Amino acid sequence: MSETILQVDIENPIEFYGPGDKFLNQIRKLFPKLKIVARGELVKLIGENSEIKSFEKRFDMLLIHFDKFGKINEDVVEQIMSESSEEHRPHHTKDSSVLVYGRYGKLIKAQTPNQKVMVKSIDSNDMIFAIGPAGTGKTYTAVALAVRALKNKEIKRIILTRPAVEAGESLGFLPGDMKDKLDPYLQPLYDALRDMLPHQKLLGYLEDKTIEIAPLAYMRGRTLGNVFAILDEAQNASESQIKMFLTRMGKSSKFIITGDVTQIDLPRHKNSGLMHAQEVLKGVKGIDFIYLNQKDIIRHKLVTRIVDAYENHQKK
Repeated sequence: MSETILQVDIENPIEFYGPGDKFLNQIRKLFPKLKIVARGELVKLIGENSEIKSFEKRFDMLLIHFDKFGKINEDVVEQIMSESSEEHRPHHTKDSSVLVYGRYGKLIKAQTPNQKVMVKSIDSNDMIFAIGPAGTGKTYTAVALAVRALKNKEIKRIILTRPAVEAGESLGFLPGDMKDKLDPYLQPLYDALRDMLPHQKLLGYLEDKTIEIAPLAYMRGRTLGNVFAILDEAQNASESQIKMFLTRMGKSSKFIITGDVTQIDLPRHKNSGLMHAQEVLKGVKGIDFIYLNQKDIIRHKLVTRIVDAYENHQKK
């Protein structure tokens, strides 16, 4: 006899189990040789290993269906969880272009050519720089890649960091704990995470540090192993800060550095570490630079026009 615990990684497990555990009881009848116990988002299986493996395969397909459509019914449960589900497999297998099945069935994909380049590049490089103007989805895509890696158990933790230039990295005078101090500067990262993870799951990850929000200035001396780390707004990091962050990389880790070189907020006497890194690290094996442009902007159409106008003005 074997025992396995599965996780129902969705917003509301009660909806998945059905009213009065209707769908869960239907699943139990389809797998009479297994003892199936559900507690919140955890499902315990007790039985023969071969039976557990068969259950896991079909149960994952059922979760994918729920992620996609936000609901299931008795017919869907019967079709996917019964022996005959094998013949329906092509309909329920994961779409390879989907990075994350987000909340309420939202499919999160790379939408533009250079976002797709980011996705392809991180598979063959451990560190990538995504550089481009506002609205090109570089941060959102980076967070989606990190969440995908976490869900696929490719890494154990996600580290999100950003230079708090507006506060001069002197966060002590701000009210609250470290999270409270940093939240205003890391809001875009939080917004992306909220799209991709159930609310309670995200809170749990933040609480147990599976997802960690860390100010760039406080990263010194650490070794970040088995993590997916994202440095956002890297144009506002100094040369020494960028070098410090990049050299934190430990084994089995992935790093993405995002930035917009047209929006540098550093004091005039400080050079942008992102600009410097482009010169120093070009051609280094295992590091890739992806440049997003106006064609990758997925916000309101006016954003593209605004970016174009500022670029034209700068050229003049």
